[in-house]
Amino acid sequence: MEFSHKPVLLDECISGLNIRPDGIYIDGTAGGGGHSLAIAEKLTSGRLIAMDRDPEAICAAKKRLSKFSDRVLFLNRKFSEMGEAVRELGISGVNGILLDIGVSSYQIDNPERGFSYMADAPLDMRMDQNCGLTAADIVNGYPAGEIEKILYEYGEERWAKRIAAFIVDKRENGRINTTFELNEIIRKAVPAGARADGSHPSKRTFQALRIAVNNEMGELNSALECGTEILAPGGRFCVITFHSLEDRAVKRFFAEKAKGCVCPPQFPVCVCNQKPTLIQVTRKPLEATAEELENNPRSHSAKLRIAEKI
Repeated sequence: MEFSHKPVLLDECISGLNIRPDGIYIDGTAGGGGHSLAIAEKLTSGRLIAMDRDPEAICAAKKRLSKFSDRVLFLNRKFSEMGEAVRELGISGVNGILLDIGVSSYQIDNPERGFSYMADAPLDMRMDQNCGLTAADIVNGYPAGEIEKILYEYGEERWAKRIAAFIVDKRENGRINTTFELNEIIRKAVPAGARADGSHPSKRTFQALRIAVNNEMGELNSALECGTEILAPGGRFCVITFHSLEDRAVKRFFAEKAKGCVCPPQFPVCVCNQKPTLIQVTRKPLEATAEELENNPRSHSAKLRIAEKI
């Protein structure tokens, strides 16, 4: 299957990165190479480090950026490891970082990966199929309380307790192996009245399982910390999110790093000695234009936040 990727908020990202032709940049989620290609095109003596935890994504990005091989380094690594990567390369600081959080179009559209509730496939959902637990491991092995917690916290699923109970009850009669088997369990667990809003009843559960399988929130939080550390002064940090959990994490992190002092308000003077390390370039997130929404429906929930290293 072709690794297709229509980059979201492309113009806004390139503008936000404020690319220097001789700068060093990281695309931590290379995917199909859409954003990476646009960055590479603006470089001359500069370099781009294109990272992705999915080996198939790295192969696709290499193919798409083949004519820029002299200025792009491809790494099959998680973006939470970008700090280690630049230190291993002997780089003291980078001029910009881009993260496009979440699952790629290819991963969703490839039925074999198990990300989509619209196709029958093994319950996998791993972004790197060479390691880690699968969605099937969670639904078949976790206790009901843990499954409920995952569905509620990562999917904001109001029927989390009921769905978890139905999953545990079903697996007593045999292992749950496929996306359609899980779909059927969710359909029975969610009351008919709650399914009348038109959205697929499995949407939130699949999102939650994917986030848990890939430790997406943990990876994001780690990447925000190490990314800020390796940015050179004036370097830009651009992060695209697709749901409220991610956006809140980025919003809170950028705000805290821009504030600096964490002393209680009643303290007459600062005693924590924490100084601001970032400037929030965007107080409110940038969203897709009407034109982009028409051309790329998957951009409808995308939010871009940008910060600059002091």
